[in-house]
Amino acid sequence: MSTLPIEVLILPEPEIEFASGQCFEHPATGLELFGPFESKGLERPKRIDYAVIGSAHGISTFREFATSIKTFINTPEGKSPQLWPAFPGIEEALHVSFSAAAPHEEVLNLLAIERAAQLTNDHERVYQVTSLYLEAIAALNKKDARIDAAVCVVPEIVYKNCRPLSRISTGPKSRLRSGEVAMRKSYGDLFGEYDSSHYDFSLDFRRQIKARAMEFRIPIQIVRESTLRTSDDFQLGQRVLTPLADRAWNLSAALYYKSGSKPWKLPSAREGVCYVGIAFKRTDDKSRTACSAAQMFIDDGDGVVFLGEYGPWYSPSSKQCHLSREAASKLLSGVLSTYEEQHGKKLCEVFLHSRSEIDSEEWAGYKDACPEGVKLVGIRVAPDRRGLRAFRTETRPILRGTYWKISDRAAYLWTSGFKPSLGTYDGSDVPEPLRIQIQHGDADIAQVVKDIFGLTKLNYNACKLGESQPVTVHFSDAVGEILVANQGAKVFLPNFKYYV
Repeated sequence: MSTLPIEVLILPEPEIEFASGQCFEHPATGLELFGPFESKGLERPKRIDYAVIGSAHGISTFREFATSIKTFINTPEGKSPQLWPAFPGIEEALHVSFSAAAPHEEVLNLLAIERAAQLTNDHERVYQVTSLYLEAIAALNKKDARIDAAVCVVPEIVYKNCRPLSRISTGPKSRLRSGEVAMRKSYGDLFGEYDSSHYDFSLDFRRQIKARAMEFRIPIQIVRESTLRTSDDFQLGQRVLTPLADRAWNLSAALYYKSGSKPWKLPSAREGVCYVGIAFKRTDDKSRTACSAAQMFIDDGDGVVFLGEYGPWYSPSSKQCHLSREAASKLLSGVLSTYEEQHGKKLCEVFLHSRSEIDSEEWAGYKDACPEGVKLVGIRVAPDRRGLRAFRTETRPILRGTYWKISDRAAYLWTSGFKPSLGTYDGSDVPEPLRIQIQHGDADIAQVVKDIFGLTKLNYNACKLGESQPVTVHFSDAVGEILVANQGAKVFLPNFKYYV
């Protein structure tokens, strides 16, 4: 019986870089101490020109929230200041000029939203609700005003009724099977008045509006009305929220990023090295047809997204997706070309991250696309959901950053777990590790693991110590859904800020 070699290390928490080259582990503390990475501290503060779209009540609620984040917000009594750091105010934290009253507001009719959100046909319901917000975005776009980002404030009925598993209990059958949709598209006249465009978009409001809004080139930040509650006092029947200071950090960092600036970057990222996450999305649960996408991240944390080809990539036997050699070559060529157009920096190493295994045919295609002289490495990065678990004695779980090398080409990395700098474990389940395996090419497994650990710090939508997955695979489902399930969208932009 063979045994695994025991080589276990605790990696230090990766630091991230802020203004003037200063580094720290936690984004909130780093921003408060030093300011955002793109701030020099002496120039005129950047102004965030944002728009708010919602009902009159939603806009009023956002204005109240925006007023609160302009000032200091303390950690609630009884809460850990390490886990829930105080918020110094958006202008202090991010060196920006921010108006509590949005420079642009578009008021939606609440009754119209509620009527649309209660339509019994699932596709029509999500499409009509999304259209109400898009009409407001289109109106903003016609004003020819500078808008860095649009905040869409949605009432709870939209959150409840406009997601993939939402159902309206009253009325006739509301969801058509994929075969019925295809038949109605082909033989629309037989069904009387029938608008097939509803079926060309995702059943998820969040992902549909992000896809359809790209034609206006305005990044979208979606916020539930209940998230904007400015009191930390919990009352029976209310939604449980994190402290106001935490929500202020998260929304402020997201708006700063979507307005075109990066709040922090990875100092550990190496010049000329890029990380490409490969994503797949099936067109429906019964088809082998799937589409591929690639997300590319470079040393400064910027992201590029590229849509690949549709094809019979899904295998029911392996339950994985694999591209043909030609499709793999086109996917990597496309993302590298997009990167060159956007940034123009010379590459020396490309690391592919995929949740699925990378087979020999795919690898041959990726190698065909890789420029001469550029090193290419294929790595499988996937949560080990049903496999290895590790436990410590007493009550505390395994530490975040625990690295178990099992061979020169494979390792486990715990990216969730007890965080010494926070003094707690902020999860609820037994921490599961990432299984990291170098499947093609050559690289130092220790360096690969450190790179992946660093990439858990690049979620600008949340001001957290770190995520449980690297950014290359963390958003792959969302990016795949936006690209694949919204075939009726007119424009897909390459910038990552439009997808998160």
